[in-house]
Amino acid sequence: MRPDTPAENAENAVNVDHTAEAARLERTADLYPEDAEALLVRAAAHRELSGDRPAATALYDRLLSAPDTLETPHLVRALKASNLWEYGHEAEARAIIDGIRTAAPRDPAPWVIVAEALESHDELEAAHETFTQATTLLLTDVPEPPYATHPLLFGRHRVGRMLGAPHDDWDDRADALHSSSSSSSVSLDELHDPKRVWALGSDNPAELEAEISRLRAELDAHREALSRPFPVAILHWPADELAELLSAYPSLTAEYPSRDQHLSTIEAALRELASSGTANLGIVTGTVPSYEAFAASEASSPTQAELLPQYATTLAARGRATAWPPERGAGCWCGAGASYEGCHGS
Repeated sequence: MRPDTPAENAENAVNVDHTAEAARLERTADLYPEDAEALLVRAAAHRELSGDRPAATALYDRLLSAPDTLETPHLVRALKASNLWEYGHEAEARAIIDGIRTAAPRDPAPWVIVAEALESHDELEAAHETFTQATTLLLTDVPEPPYATHPLLFGRHRVGRMLGAPHDDWDDRADALHSSSSSSSVSLDELHDPKRVWALGSDNPAELEAEISRLRAELDAHREALSRPFPVAILHWPADELAELLSAYPSLTAEYPSRDQHLSTIEAALRELASSGTANLGIVTGTVPSYEAFAASEASSPTQAELLPQYATTLAARGRATAWPPERGAGCWCGAGASYEGCHGS
């Protein structure tokens, strides 16, 4: 079974056999080593949901045994820390969290996981500090927060409300973001009001009805976030892969006359999509063996140029897309080593 076509989307079913699904994903990872990171992270999540947290830690350790091969090592470490804390390994979890904060990754996902781990264990001051560190690092002088950073602003606002901290500029941005991205009439301050916890234990029908309305608003927002499609992705070939591709399949030279033109075409296409209002854009990186395997799975020849956009879509569906544009200060997507602002983002 191809990893981009999970059995009946089993992970979304109500009565999932998490142990069986984890085992299926682990077998699939053995068949598709190029996708092992994404597949084993999902398998570890199922192990956690099944209650077998030591097995989940073993999967995270398996991935971290070769950190240089991982695309998101900080994310895997954050997931491991959160899992460890849940079954009594608090000291090790705290050490990993401190390491992530020191490393200051540019990916928002590890920040969200470690901050929420602190929050869930009533370490509210530390959680608020972590959310603040991440938002300051990733969103200072960023006029429009990328979608992936929204949980940082919302999480910081939520923890701040529980601490009774006064509103600041970051909270104002979270309020504005919530108002612009949600059709609910319930404000973010109201959604994050600590008194809502008390309302759940109230005998007053009016208070309970109001709380149900608030919870429905949160659920609708969560469903909207989960229903977002995978990115509209453009296919990028690194220099060595492009050379190998054109050497093996010279007819594709018509698609890629030169490396420089290939790179400029990618940036131009993404900017055009962005200007037309297309959201959730991304870039997927191709490899010749992966492309050949995809062509074989489609019973077609790699020389068929019409396979290229289908290949890009499949990679995006597997979670292989990198969001475009990169975060401020991050390296350019082309792999030249310069920052995006000083390279294709100039």
